[in-house]
Amino acid sequence: MLILITGGSASGKSSFGERLFCELPAENRVYIATMKPYGAEELEKIEKHRKMREGKEITAVEQYTDIDRLKLPGRSSVMLECVCNLTANEMFDDDGAEHEMTGRIIEEILNVSHAAENMIVITNDVGSDVESGYSDPTKRYISAVGKINAVLAHEADIVIEMVCGIPLLLKGDRIW
Repeated sequence: MLILITGGSASGKSSFGERLFCELPAENRVYIATMKPYGAEELEKIEKHRKMREGKEITAVEQYTDIDRLKLPGRSSVMLECVCNLTANEMFDDDGAEHEMTGRIIEEILNVSHAAENMIVITNDVGSDVESGYSDPTKRYISAVGKINAVLAHEADIVIEMVCGIPLLLKGDRIW
């Protein structure tokens, strides 16, 4: 089962997604962390997410690009945190490959979802604000994330939008 959780910044996506992640039946839980620690702000967010996972039987893997290279143990549920970081890594990092990366990211996420029993993908709603004033690279990033989100929403069994900490079911059956 593929579950996509979207919403604005600080809308409760991560905490809701992680709670749902821990409730899904699985012998193994693999958390794919994609945020690179560039500075203090990222380190603070990473530490917050580590504390959220403390005491839970979750294996965290830092994988900034090429997520489908991971070897999942059998009967795994996977949580990918998040599409926006993964896309930024591909577009702007030396290790990434900006050209033709949108289709590759989609393919990698779907490959992981097919290898897993369940997969929760966290993403942000990045295209709902006014685009005027953004640089061309930022506009390309927003467009790429929007395309990835649209395909994942189409492919997902369940799509949830978080609004002010409230999960709104957009597609599929409620499982929480």
